[in-house]
Amino acid sequence: MTNPKSTAQIAGHPIHPMLIPFPVACFVLAFVSDVAFWQTSNDFWATASLWLLGIGLIMAALAAVMGLIDLIGDDRIRNLNDAWLHAGGNVIAVLIELYNWYSRYTEGTSAIVPTGLVLSFIVVLILLFTGWKGWEMVYREHVGVADETPVTR
Repeated sequence: MTNPKSTAQIAGHPIHPMLIPFPVACFVLAFVSDVAFWQTSNDFWATASLWLLGIGLIMAALAAVMGLIDLIGDDRIRNLNDAWLHAGGNVIAVLIELYNWYSRYTEGTSAIVPTGLVLSFIVVLILLFTGWKGWEMVYREHVGVADETPVTR
C-alpha cells in the first residue's frame, strides 16, 4: 500500500512542509524579540515583534490552507488522531497570535509586557507540541513521503 499522499503539491513535493518553517520561525523570533524588549525597553524590539507576528500570521494562513487541502484530500490522513491534534493546536496558536498582533497594533508597547510576552511563550509551547505531532505523521505514518525510487533517464 502506498503512503498517504499530500494533495497540495508541486511536482510531487508537498507544499505544506515547505511553508511551515516560516510561521514557526516568525512566532519563535517574536517571542525572542519580546524578551529583548522586556529587558531593554528598546522600541526596535517592539516593532520587530509586530512585524514578525504579522508575517507569521500571513504565512500561517498559507500553510493552513495547504494543510487543509492535504487533510481533506486523503481519508487516511483524516483518520489520524495526530492530524487533528496538529491542526487543532495550530489553529489555537494562530488565534492567540492574531489577538497578540491586534493588541499590539491597537495598544502599542503596553501590550507586550507581560501579556504579549506570555502569549508568545504559550504559542512557542504549542508549536513544540504541534510540530511533534506533525513529525509523528511524517515519521510514523509516512504522510507525504515518497518511498518510490524515482526513475532516472
